[in-house]
Amino acid sequence: MHVSTKKWLFTKVSSTILIPFKIWFLLNFVSLYDKDYLEIVSFFAGQPSKILFSIFIIIAFFFSALTISEIFEDYVRDEKIKNVANKALVFFAIIIPLLTILGLYNLR
Repeated sequence: MHVSTKKWLFTKVSSTILIPFKIWFLLNFVSLYDKDYLEIVSFFAGQPSKILFSIFIIIAFFFSALTISEIFEDYVRDEKIKNVANKALVFFAIIIPLLTILGLYNLR
């Protein structure tokens, strides 16, 4: 299978998987909108919320890294800049969700 085909397939699959997580997050965000800090922390400290939000963050950053990478491929002509941008993108797509999840699991 060609690399472009794999990227296209991963983009479509991750976007499909992301839909129920987006719905879950939006419904919970609406219910948490008027809550105070302690209620929000207690929501994210609960085990189902931690797991679901962690999966949501990982898939969302995976999806965004794939789509932004395609933008680099289409619009950046210089190969060096494109490679550096893609490597930085992958680095941040790993680090930011990891830090978010670590912070989430340190909530009490």
